Amino acid sequence: MLRTLFLTMLTLALAKSQETEETITYTQCTDGYEWDPVRQQCKDIDECDIVPDACKGGMKCVNHYGGYLCLPKTAQIIVNNEQPQQETPAPSETVAASGGGLSAAGMAASGVVPGGGFIASAAAVAGPEMQTGRNNFVIRRNPADPQRISSSPPHRIQCAAGYEQSEHNVCQDIDECTAGTHNCRADQLCVNLRGSFTCQCHPGYQSRGEQCVDIDECTITPYCHQRCVNTPGSFYCQCSPGFQLAANNYTCVDINECDASNQCAQQCYNILGSFICQCNQGYELSSDRLNCEDIDECRTSSYLCQYQCVNEPGKFSCMCPQGYQVMRSRTCQDINECETTNECREDEMCWNYHGGFRCYPRNPCQDPYVLTSENRCVCPVSSAVCRELPQSIVYKYMSIRSDRSVPSDIFQIQATTIYANTINTFRIKSGNENGEFYLRQTSPVSAMLVLVKPLSGPREYIVDLEMLTVNSIGTFRTSSVLRLTIIVGPFAF
Repeated sequence: MLRTLFLTMLTLALAKSQETEETITYTQCTDGYEWDPVRQQCKDIDECDIVPDACKGGMKCVNHYGGYLCLPKTAQIIVNNEQPQQETPAPSETVAASGGGLSAAGMAASGVVPGGGFIASAAAVAGPEMQTGRNNFVIRRNPADPQRISSSPPHRIQCAAGYEQSEHNVCQDIDECTAGTHNCRADQLCVNLRGSFTCQCHPGYQSRGEQCVDIDECTITPYCHQRCVNTPGSFYCQCSPGFQLAANNYTCVDINECDASNQCAQQCYNILGSFICQCNQGYELSSDRLNCEDIDECRTSSYLCQYQCVNEPGKFSCMCPQGYQVMRSRTCQDINECETTNECREDEMCWNYHGGFRCYPRNPCQDPYVLTSENRCVCPVSSAVCRELPQSIVYKYMSIRSDRSVPSDIFQIQATTIYANTINTFRIKSGNENGEFYLRQTSPVSAMLVLVKPLSGPREYIVDLEMLTVNSIGTFRTSSVLRLTIIVGPFAF
């Protein structure tokens, strides 16, 4: 029964070995094989390496094409590719095969190995001798007697091309790549195979005829995020300015130049792939787009300040002349020195004008006039000299800005006493030698002083405005004078 089972297993193994010779297309392999992308063909799976406890009962696992065998640990595996000398068999249980056939006195399983030999998986061998033929294999199990084992010298076996006998009396693969017995070119890579070897191009190269040429990875697949640089056998990624490679060496991430190396003189703003510099108020970017230069606001416009513009780093300020103060940062306002500080004496009164002040006597009357009220001088009728003089002189003061637009009404004169049946006429008695003024009568009792020429200061004008009063029958005639002091300021503000 056991021998029948052995024959069945051997037949199946031989059938599988024949299946491996069939052409396998694409990457689909039969059971016991897997696709080798290097050789572009199916290769045997070493079940003894990947199947835990493949053999039970103290048996050892021996891999073969398309499967594996379980053998006693004392079994010897002999592979022979040539016709050996006939040996006298000893009484024993032997297992032998020739050209794919099998005769057995025990139990075994077998499979085909590269080179045309066989591997036996198990046998019960009674003696140390065996009979072999071309492509024969014999499996022998040594007896438990250690003296008998030591008395049996090891047999020398012949292995297929690409294999050599190991110290365990088993054919093992020769690594031609390590031994240096391959014939691969200097531009090729030797890859060891079972029983042979193959020559391949190095990674990054492809075979073209009998040469290995560089693969331009940059034209095949967009590996890189931004820029790809091909090199012999490889490639590397580069990023555009303002970006840097991430840890994966192909993705580009933005560089925050404002944090890494801020080159801006004042303000830095990071943008994707770059940065921009900006300046604080009062500055502008220089030609290098990094530094900031002060803006001379005073040159950009002549209307920033009412009087004088003073440029400062990042800003400007306005100044006013003496006698003025800056208002609302840009305009100039006259300082009323008469309210703050002045040098007028006690018998003088302070009169403020645009840009300064003046001291005038509190009693401006001159003989024969006497002071009757503030700024009003009257000539007494009892005095003979007063008959030819104006009855009264009133002192008034006013200030106007330089270069005032003309014509312009600047002062109104009006009678304080009105008599019945009288006629009033007005005229400029003195102080208008250059014709800067004109007196226009606006009513029977009033007149307006008009500026008809622009005046430039600082300058003082004293203009006498006279009002003549005559009754309708010509029996009464009198006059009064308003002495107007006009101070023209030095500026137009």
